[in-house]
Formats: sequence, structure tokens, C-alpha cells
Amino acid sequence: MEAPLAVLEGALGHSFRDPGVLSAALVHRSYHAEHPEIGHNERFEFLGDAVLGLAITAFLFAEYPHMPEGQMAKVKAAAVSREELAAVARQVDLAQHLLLGRGEESTGGRDKTSILADAMEAIIAAVFLDAGYEAAERFVLRHWAGIVRSRARLPGGADYKTRLQEVLAAAGLTPTYKVMGAGPDHLREFTARVLVDGSVRGEGTGASKREAEQEAARSALESTP
Repeated sequence: MEAPLAVLEGALGHSFRDPGVLSAALVHRSYHAEHPEIGHNERFEFLGDAVLGLAITAFLFAEYPHMPEGQMAKVKAAAVSREELAAVARQVDLAQHLLLGRGEESTGGRDKTSILADAMEAIIAAVFLDAGYEAAERFVLRHWAGIVRSRARLPGGADYKTRLQEVLAAAGLTPTYKVMGAGPDHLREFTARVLVDGSVRGEGTGASKREAEQEAARSALESTP
């Protein structure tokens, strides 16, 4: 049984001015087949896919000014995959709110990656229709920024440290890293600084030396003209 929509709104982080838009986004075509008088969310999926793609593309373009187009395309494709869409859907417990036909319900449709992914796209469209693109973009980044950053760490095998080295090499420069650790062994946190010609270009923290260095390199890339 579907749960109250207020619960879903809380998990999504968006309060709908028009709850009917949210309700429409939750109707799977299998439910529509049994209740023809009620529409389904496939048109919402189409719109949500476009909104998600634009929001992720704009975020990548702004967040990673030195990332080549080919790498941005790979990161975007990974971030908007069915698997990631379904993962976000599971995080907000979207399944319990879906309207499914009896057949889908009986065959475990609420946990099918394809159904959850499509429903998540429909939710993005619902936010867009309810409050406009800026609200939809904020919604996407609230749930996808971490995914994009994670996927961007090793896009196509070229990580931040490698890209920084390539950028600096063109100017005849070489980065060096200084890493310090603090805290007990089970809660160790590392802080890294990347230096170029003796000057600090970036800093980063992480649960490992490698992660801290990667974050420092990312910071340096963002400040490198």
C-alpha cells in the first residue's frame, strides 16, 4: 500500500504546491492498464530524463572546468544510469508510494531497477512541472551531486592527480604533495596540500592519503587558470 505523500515529500526535500502532479508521477503503466481512467507516468519519464541530463551536464561544466568533453560524457552517462536512478529511488523509499498493477505487484515490481529508475525520472519531471527548472535543478543536485563527484574521481582512468600533472606539465611545472594524518587508527583523517613552486595550490581531506591527495588535486585544478 502506498504511504502518505507527505512522507515522500519529506524524503525528496520538495513540498509540492500541486500534489496532483506528484500523484500522477507515481502511476505505473501497469496500474493504468487496470484503471484506464487514470493516466500513467511515461510522459513524465521522458521529461524527467531531459531535466536530469541538463542539470548534471551544467553541474559538470561548472564544477570541473578542466574536464575534457569526452570525460564529462562518461561521468554523466554513469551518473544518470538506471542503476544510479534506482539507487536514489531506494534512498527516498520511493517504492512504497508507487501505484502498480496486480501483476507487477505480485512479481516484485516495487524492487525492479527499471521501474524504480523510470519512476525517479518521473519525480524529477513532477518537481519541474510544479516549481520550474531552478527548483528541479536544486532537487537533482541535492540527490546527485555526491554521485557525480564520486563518478568523476576516475573518469576514463584519468583522476584529478593525473589531470593536474598534465595541466602543470604544459607549463613546465610539477606538483608535490604533503599529507598529514590525525585521529585514532579507526577514525583516521588525512589532510593533503598540493604545492607548485613552493606555493600551496590546493587542499583536501579524506579517509585515506589517496583520497586526500585527490581532493587537493581537485581543488588545485579549480584554482588553476
